[in-house]
Amino acid sequence: MNTPFPNLENPTRRNLQRLFLLRSVMVAFMLAATLTLFYLNIPLPKLPIAFAVGGMLLLNFMTLLRLQKFSNVTDQELLLQLLGDLLALTVLFYFTGGYSNPLVWMYLLPLTVAAVALKREYAWLLAIIAVSCYSTLVFYYVPLSHLHMHYLAGKSLDIHLVGMWLGFVVSAGIIAFFVTRIGQSLRDYDQMMASIREKSLESERALSLGTLATSAAHELGTPLATMAIISKELAQDLSNQPEQLQQLEIIRTQIGRCKEILSSITHHAGQSRADAGHGLTLSQFLQEAIQRWRDTRPATELVIDLNNGSSDPLIFTDKTLTQAIQNLLDNAADASPERVLFNAIWDNDTLKIQIRDFGNGLSDEVKKQLGTPFFSSKNGNGMGLGVYLTEIILAKFGGTLTLSNHSEGGVLTVVKLPLHKLRIAH
Repeated sequence: MNTPFPNLENPTRRNLQRLFLLRSVMVAFMLAATLTLFYLNIPLPKLPIAFAVGGMLLLNFMTLLRLQKFSNVTDQELLLQLLGDLLALTVLFYFTGGYSNPLVWMYLLPLTVAAVALKREYAWLLAIIAVSCYSTLVFYYVPLSHLHMHYLAGKSLDIHLVGMWLGFVVSAGIIAFFVTRIGQSLRDYDQMMASIREKSLESERALSLGTLATSAAHELGTPLATMAIISKELAQDLSNQPEQLQQLEIIRTQIGRCKEILSSITHHAGQSRADAGHGLTLSQFLQEAIQRWRDTRPATELVIDLNNGSSDPLIFTDKTLTQAIQNLLDNAADASPERVLFNAIWDNDTLKIQIRDFGNGLSDEVKKQLGTPFFSSKNGNGMGLGVYLTEIILAKFGGTLTLSNHSEGGVLTVVKLPLHKLRIAH
């Protein structure tokens, strides 16, 4: 079974992967430094060095086996890994000069990882242990002879200072490489969690709106039925008055449209796309959606331009998508009751719809809040759900919605919709 968020990886596990790489670099550097000192004929205790380096290699091998499993990695496990590194380093430094060892800077690497990857209590615990180990090495250690000065090609070298210089270079590179990635990993995880929380809130809003719509459909059914009966009786009484009868017919059409919308809320809820619609060419689908809108707004002139080039793909019709287009046309007609422009152009992959009105455009305040549930720019004459619901519907099909002020006045609404989720396979 696929997880809901397949790209969501435990950040502590990712940090353990990076600790594995960091420890590998530390071991490689210790081996290189040891071989260099042996080459310079500086006596070193082989057994303690082999024990410390071998312990870190064994820890890395266990980490590699651990990472092959798919279970999560806990903070406690990462803490134990870092404590193991401190133990190995302390053993190494005790037998190789204690606090005077030029590699003593390696204590900082586990501390840096702990400061970035672990919670505060664990980071401070590790810091206290590291400081205690370092302080102990000031008084208790096995000294090394001939460590400080060595002659090479006639020039004197302070091995300790050379080692400190190399230590700074390596530690700077390791911190820059590994710690920045750990920090980025945590930031990516926080951003992903914020995105998931936002989607969860959107789902809760959509669910509450669906519940509200179902309740409204139930409550409005009775008054609409009453209005339909009364309008039918009025039609009989006004049979000899053509003008009033024509206006009444518009009212009856709108009542029927309301009843159809309310019925579709409950009838089509939860149906699959194949059950909820039928196959049409894209041009037919757009023409049907436009005609349904014209039936509800006959007073507004709609100028249509459909340009399909050479393709007219067969798609599944979807009532929610029809509703999204009608919402946008309603908004345009509310801002520009006289005339609205509708342009649609598509190819085999993408549908682009442009709707332009000739109203007053969008103010800066409206731009900031547009798409927020229950925010309306119609001075109290709207519910503030049209753009919000349209964005949700388009997002379901991978589409986008943008609204901007047209250079010649009014608002230009642009819809871009990929067709692969609607296309019927031949």
